[in-house]
Amino acid sequence: MILGKPNIVAQVKWEKIDTVMLDMDGTLLDKHFDDYFWEEYIPEVYAAKNKISIFTAEEELLARYRAKEGSLDWTDLDYWSKELELDIIALKKKINHLIKVHPYVIDFIAFCRKNQKRIYLVTNAHSKTLKIKMAKTDIAGLFDRIICSEEIGLPKEKTEFWERLGKKIKYQKDRVLLADDNENVLQSALEYGFPLKNLIFVAKSSSTMPVIHSKNFPSIIFFKELMEK
Repeated sequence: MILGKPNIVAQVKWEKIDTVMLDMDGTLLDKHFDDYFWEEYIPEVYAAKNKISIFTAEEELLARYRAKEGSLDWTDLDYWSKELELDIIALKKKINHLIKVHPYVIDFIAFCRKNQKRIYLVTNAHSKTLKIKMAKTDIAGLFDRIICSEEIGLPKEKTEFWERLGKKIKYQKDRVLLADDNENVLQSALEYGFPLKNLIFVAKSSSTMPVIHSKNFPSIIFFKELMEK
Protein backbone atom coordinates (compact mmCIF):
# COMPACT_ATOMS: atom_id res chain seq x y z
CA MET A 1 0.00 0.00 0.00
CA ILE A 2 1.23 3.50 -0.85
CA LEU A 3 -0.25 6.47 0.97
CA GLY A 4 -0.05 9.77 -0.89
CA LYS A 5 2.62 10.98 -3.27
CA PRO A 6 5.78 12.92 -2.45
CA ASN A 7 5.47 16.68 -2.83
CA ILE A 8 9.19 16.87 -3.60
CA VAL A 9 10.77 14.38 -6.01
CA ALA A 10 14.20 13.06 -5.02
CA GLN A 11 16.65 14.19 -7.70
CA VAL A 12 20.24 14.02 -6.53
CA LYS A 13 22.99 15.84 -8.39
CA TRP A 14 25.79 13.46 -7.51
CA GLU A 15 28.54 15.72 -8.82
CA LYS A 16 27.62 18.08 -5.96
CA ILE A 17 27.75 15.40 -3.26
CA ASP A 18 30.95 14.42 -1.41
CA THR A 19 29.52 12.75 1.68
CA VAL A 20 26.65 10.32 2.22
CA MET A 21 25.17 9.93 5.72
CA LEU A 22 22.81 7.02 6.27
CA ASP A 23 20.58 6.20 9.21
CA MET A 24 20.34 2.54 10.27
CA ASP A 25 16.94 1.41 11.60
CA GLY A 26 14.20 1.90 9.03
CA THR A 27 16.64 3.33 6.49
CA LEU A 28 19.20 0.60 5.88
CA LEU A 29 17.59 -2.09 8.01
CA ASP A 30 14.00 -3.27 8.08
CA LYS A 31 12.28 -1.57 11.02
CA HIS A 32 9.97 -4.55 11.41
CA PHE A 33 12.49 -6.01 13.86
CA ASP A 34 12.34 -2.95 16.14
CA ASP A 35 8.59 -2.52 15.88
CA TYR A 36 7.95 -6.16 16.69
CA PHE A 37 10.51 -6.21 19.51
CA TRP A 38 9.24 -3.16 21.39
CA GLU A 39 5.54 -3.29 20.53
CA GLU A 40 4.83 -7.03 20.70
CA TYR A 41 7.67 -9.15 22.06
CA ILE A 42 8.64 -6.99 25.05
CA PRO A 43 4.99 -6.51 26.16
CA GLU A 44 4.57 -10.30 26.11
CA VAL A 45 7.70 -10.88 28.19
CA TYR A 46 6.91 -7.97 30.53
CA ALA A 47 3.32 -9.15 31.06
CA ALA A 48 4.44 -12.68 31.89
CA LYS A 49 7.14 -11.48 34.29
CA ASN A 50 4.82 -9.11 36.13
CA LYS A 51 1.72 -11.33 35.93
CA ILE A 52 -0.40 -8.70 34.21
CA SER A 53 -2.44 -8.73 31.01
CA ILE A 54 -0.90 -7.98 27.64
CA PHE A 55 -3.23 -4.99 27.35
CA THR A 56 -2.01 -3.55 30.66
CA ALA A 57 1.60 -4.20 29.71
CA GLU A 58 1.18 -2.48 26.34
CA GLU A 59 -0.41 0.59 27.93
CA GLU A 60 2.27 0.89 30.61
CA LEU A 61 5.16 0.36 28.21
CA LEU A 62 3.79 2.76 25.59
CA ALA A 63 3.60 5.50 28.22
CA ARG A 64 7.20 4.80 29.26
CA TYR A 65 8.41 4.77 25.68
CA ARG A 66 6.71 8.07 24.84
CA ALA A 67 8.24 9.74 27.90
CA LYS A 68 11.72 9.03 26.54
CA GLU A 69 11.17 9.44 22.80
CA GLY A 70 13.66 11.83 21.22
CA SER A 71 16.18 11.42 24.05
CA LEU A 72 19.30 9.28 24.38
CA ASP A 73 17.47 7.06 26.89
CA TRP A 74 15.02 6.14 24.11
CA THR A 75 17.63 3.91 22.47
CA ASP A 76 19.75 3.04 25.53
CA LEU A 77 19.55 -0.72 26.12
CA ASP A 78 21.13 -0.43 29.56
CA TYR A 79 18.49 2.11 30.57
CA TRP A 80 15.60 -0.13 29.48
CA SER A 81 17.15 -3.24 31.01
CA LYS A 82 17.28 -1.44 34.35
CA GLU A 83 13.86 0.22 34.03
CA LEU A 84 11.99 -2.90 32.94
CA GLU A 85 14.15 -5.37 34.88
CA LEU A 86 14.65 -7.38 31.71
CA ASP A 87 17.80 -8.48 29.85
CA ILE A 88 17.07 -6.45 26.72
CA ILE A 89 20.28 -7.48 24.95
CA ALA A 90 19.59 -11.20 25.45
CA LEU A 91 16.00 -10.75 24.30
CA LYS A 92 17.11 -8.93 21.14
CA LYS A 93 19.48 -11.78 20.33
CA LYS A 94 16.65 -14.31 20.71
CA ILE A 95 14.80 -12.83 17.73
CA ASN A 96 17.74 -11.55 15.71
CA HIS A 97 16.55 -13.63 12.73
CA LEU A 98 14.20 -10.69 12.05
CA ILE A 99 17.12 -8.30 11.47
CA LYS A 100 17.31 -7.76 7.73
CA VAL A 101 18.85 -5.29 5.28
CA HIS A 102 16.39 -3.42 3.06
CA PRO A 103 16.40 -4.19 -0.69
CA TYR A 104 18.98 -2.30 -2.81
CA VAL A 105 20.93 -1.01 0.21
CA ILE A 106 24.10 -2.95 -0.60
CA ASP A 107 23.83 -1.89 -4.25
CA PHE A 108 23.44 1.74 -3.24
CA ILE A 109 26.46 1.70 -0.94
CA ALA A 110 28.49 0.09 -3.73
CA PHE A 111 27.25 2.82 -6.08
CA CYS A 112 28.38 5.53 -3.64
CA ARG A 113 31.76 3.84 -3.19
CA LYS A 114 32.24 3.52 -6.95
CA ASN A 115 31.54 7.24 -7.26
CA GLN A 116 34.12 8.00 -4.55
CA LYS A 117 31.74 9.32 -1.91
CA ARG A 118 32.54 9.17 1.79
CA ILE A 119 29.92 6.99 3.48
CA TYR A 120 28.96 7.26 7.13
CA LEU A 121 26.43 5.35 9.19
CA VAL A 122 24.95 7.91 11.58
CA THR A 123 22.48 6.39 14.01
CA ASN A 124 20.59 7.05 17.22
CA ALA A 125 20.88 3.34 17.98
CA HIS A 126 22.74 2.34 21.14
CA SER A 127 26.22 0.89 20.60
CA LYS A 128 25.06 -2.49 21.97
CA THR A 129 22.18 -2.55 19.49
CA LEU A 130 24.63 -1.63 16.75
CA LYS A 131 26.88 -4.56 17.71
CA ILE A 132 23.98 -7.03 17.49
CA LYS A 133 22.81 -5.72 14.12
CA MET A 134 26.24 -5.44 12.54
CA ALA A 135 27.04 -9.00 13.61
CA LYS A 136 23.83 -10.22 11.97
CA THR A 137 24.06 -8.20 8.75
CA ASP A 138 27.85 -8.01 8.29
CA ILE A 139 27.70 -4.51 6.76
CA ALA A 140 29.93 -2.64 9.24
CA GLY A 141 32.92 -2.74 6.88
CA LEU A 142 31.04 -0.86 4.16
CA PHE A 143 31.30 2.51 5.93
CA ASP A 144 34.15 4.96 6.39
CA ARG A 145 32.97 5.35 9.96
CA ILE A 146 29.99 4.54 12.19
CA ILE A 147 28.77 7.20 14.64
CA CYS A 148 26.21 6.56 17.38
CA SER A 149 24.37 9.40 19.08
CA GLU A 150 25.76 8.38 22.47
CA GLU A 151 29.22 9.26 21.12
CA ILE A 152 27.94 12.75 20.24
CA GLY A 153 25.98 13.14 23.48
CA LEU A 154 22.77 14.19 21.73
CA PRO A 155 20.12 12.49 19.59
CA LYS A 156 19.94 13.42 15.91
CA GLU A 157 16.67 15.27 16.51
CA LYS A 158 18.69 18.08 18.13
CA THR A 159 20.12 20.67 15.74
CA GLU A 160 23.33 20.87 17.77
CA PHE A 161 23.96 17.21 16.96
CA TRP A 162 25.12 18.14 13.46
CA GLU A 163 27.51 20.79 14.74
CA ARG A 164 29.07 18.30 17.14
CA LEU A 165 29.21 15.68 14.39
CA GLY A 166 31.35 18.09 12.37
CA LYS A 167 34.01 17.79 15.07
CA LYS A 168 34.11 14.03 14.59
CA ILE A 169 34.05 13.91 10.80
CA LYS A 170 34.81 16.70 8.36
CA TYR A 171 32.07 17.59 5.94
CA GLN A 172 30.52 20.51 4.05
CA LYS A 173 26.82 20.55 4.88
CA ASP A 174 25.90 21.78 1.40
CA ARG A 175 27.63 18.72 -0.11
CA VAL A 176 26.05 16.03 2.09
CA LEU A 177 23.29 13.60 1.19
CA LEU A 178 21.42 12.52 4.34
CA ALA A 179 18.87 9.68 4.27
CA ASP A 180 16.63 8.91 7.24
CA ASP A 181 13.14 7.54 7.93
CA ASN A 182 12.55 10.09 10.71
CA GLU A 183 11.25 13.49 9.59
CA ASN A 184 12.27 15.08 12.90
CA VAL A 185 15.88 14.15 12.18
CA LEU A 186 15.69 15.60 8.67
CA GLN A 187 14.10 18.75 10.08
CA SER A 188 16.94 19.25 12.56
CA ALA A 189 19.46 18.86 9.74
CA LEU A 190 17.50 21.35 7.63
CA GLU A 191 17.52 23.86 10.48
CA TYR A 192 21.28 23.37 10.80
CA GLY A 193 21.71 24.29 7.14
CA PHE A 194 21.61 21.08 5.08
CA PRO A 195 19.99 21.76 1.67
CA LEU A 196 16.42 20.49 1.48
CA LYS A 197 17.07 18.76 -1.85
CA ASN A 198 19.74 16.57 -0.21
CA LEU A 199 17.56 15.41 2.71
CA ILE A 200 16.00 12.11 1.68
CA PHE A 201 13.06 10.58 3.52
CA VAL A 202 12.77 6.79 3.37
CA ALA A 203 9.06 6.15 2.96
CA LYS A 204 9.18 2.36 3.42
CA SER A 205 10.84 1.87 6.78
CA SER A 206 9.25 -1.50 7.54
CA SER A 207 8.48 -4.40 5.21
CA THR A 208 5.18 -4.92 7.05
CA MET A 209 3.97 -1.31 6.92
CA PRO A 210 2.60 0.81 4.05
CA VAL A 211 4.62 3.35 2.12
CA ILE A 212 4.04 6.82 3.56
CA HIS A 213 5.66 9.66 1.62
CA SER A 214 6.81 12.83 3.33
CA LYS A 215 5.06 16.08 2.48
CA ASN A 216 8.14 18.06 3.49
CA PHE A 217 11.15 16.17 2.15
CA PRO A 218 12.11 14.33 -1.06
CA SER A 219 10.95 10.73 -0.59
CA ILE A 220 12.10 7.33 -1.83
CA ILE A 221 10.76 3.84 -1.31
CA PHE A 222 14.00 2.07 -2.20
CA PHE A 223 17.55 3.35 -2.68
CA LYS A 224 17.59 2.20 -6.28
CA GLU A 225 15.67 5.40 -7.03
CA LEU A 226 18.75 7.46 -6.16
CA MET A 227 20.88 5.48 -8.60
CA GLU A 228 18.63 6.08 -11.57
CA LYS A 229 19.74 8.68 -14.07
